[in-house]
Amino acid sequence: MQEQPEPTRDPNVRWHAGIADAALRARCARQRGVTLWLTGLSGSGKSTIAVELERSLLEAGSLAFRLDGDNLRHGLNAGVGFDAAGRQEAVRRAGEAALLVAGAGAVAIVGMISPYRADRDRVRARHAEVGIPFLEVHVDAPLAVAESRDPKGLYAKARAGEIKGFTGIDDPYEAPAAPEIVVRTHERSLAECVAALQAAAIAAARIGA
Repeated sequence: MQEQPEPTRDPNVRWHAGIADAALRARCARQRGVTLWLTGLSGSGKSTIAVELERSLLEAGSLAFRLDGDNLRHGLNAGVGFDAAGRQEAVRRAGEAALLVAGAGAVAIVGMISPYRADRDRVRARHAEVGIPFLEVHVDAPLAVAESRDPKGLYAKARAGEIKGFTGIDDPYEAPAAPEIVVRTHERSLAECVAALQAAAIAAARIGA
């Protein structure tokens, strides 16, 4: 994959620092912000887990907000393509949105295929720049299992040649090299996957952790 250059920054646009800092936001929210980045093949279970995780965290009293890859393409990522450059830009924007959510003291739950390792690593680096914890979650399901689920009928279209550049069929998925968490949805129940991620999120969001 050819790496795309970073967006050009206008020299006349400057960062306007605020007085409220992360510590103050953490005290108000009773937690510090953290991002859980769920990556995996289409049909691996990212969206299903993210929906339940958001609900479970909120019911437990933890601020949380879900950023779904498909949902973002209805607004923030509308018009962004599905080629390598488009995917890179979609991930970059989602990463910046996650920083805003986590920066406000919430648990940002991002569910995106985000197939290229370098793109996810850049999001991780941005979080490190501002000191926000980033937990990469590999929602792992074998291609055969993900394809058998095919909730949107996309694999069938890709196999028929109606969709080109589909991750796992004629475009690669680069699995995380060292994710903080791996959940194998073909081996564990939804409840077990959610419980594991909730425990990790709460631990990372704990003030003083």
